[in-house]
Amino acid sequence: MARAAAVADARIAVAESLTSGNIAARLGRGQNASQWFAGAVVAYSVDVKTTVLGMTRGLDPVSSAAAQELARGVRELTDATIAVSATGVGGPQDQDGHPAGTVYLGWSTAFEEGSRLVECSDDPAKALEDTVESALQEIHRLLP
Repeated sequence: MARAAAVADARIAVAESLTSGNIAARLGRGQNASQWFAGAVVAYSVDVKTTVLGMTRGLDPVSSAAAQELARGVRELTDATIAVSATGVGGPQDQDGHPAGTVYLGWSTAFEEGSRLVECSDDPAKALEDTVESALQEIHRLLP
């Protein structure tokens, strides 16, 4: 990823909820990360999601729309060219009507925004691992 980001002159940022900074930790270990990794916001609380990242108040934080807004918010906050977000229910219990393992990834670039559902295990450790890997794959997809 480091090479692709450098070639594309990309600046990558992430907004994380259930992954607790694990995506950022993986990106930060990349070669010359200071040249292409803009940073991350770990936003567990809805208040942080709304006040820092601009998620619409009252929006279900475990939703496709929330994932997209979080990605846009972190991209704008960090002046990144590519941003990815992860929000959902890591488990082991269901939360607010969402089954454990329900995860949404969002993305935002100057040219494209979107989100998608990622159905993970209800085991918290496995859900975390699957979400991090899915987010990294999404970043790869967005790199030219």
